[in-house]
Amino acid sequence: MTTKQVWTKYADGIKYFIQSKVKNNDVTEDLLQDTFIKVHTKLHTLKDITKLKPWIFTIARNSIMDYFKSTNQTYELTTFETETNIEEHKHTEKDCLQGILHSLPKKYRDPLFLSDIKGLKQQEVAQQLNQSLPTTKSQIQRARKLIAQGFMDCCGFVLNENGKLVGEIQDKDDCKVCS
Repeated sequence: MTTKQVWTKYADGIKYFIQSKVKNNDVTEDLLQDTFIKVHTKLHTLKDITKLKPWIFTIARNSIMDYFKSTNQTYELTTFETETNIEEHKHTEKDCLQGILHSLPKKYRDPLFLSDIKGLKQQEVAQQLNQSLPTTKSQIQRARKLIAQGFMDCCGFVLNENGKLVGEIQDKDDCKVCS
């Protein structure tokens, strides 16, 4: 994976994470750039690509801590660690997704399940459900839009300028779908 690909996939989430800690747009931009300079120079040292996301967030967290040290600001480290651990281990996107999928109407959930989970071609899904291909395609598209809307409603995600969902999973108590 190239630095550009990593940037495209993770920059918005990292920026949101940094902003939630430092509460200053200029500092956020500086720390985001610092994080990705480190990612760029050390990406080749990452041995397990499945650990890419936690690795990047660790770099960002360390950059934030360095910033607080250099500016003689205090930030409770235990709070910092606990907040990130809760987000990563106790409440995940999967929790939200299960609630969102459960709330989908059956006419959207079934075609989506057959297509995206079971891996059937949309033509096969249409045949299995005894409906036309355009109807099936429409239902699958609608289901995907409802899932995106579910993440926005549940966890406060937003669509960025490229139309991709960005944000950070909230505490389970703050979610409106999965709490």
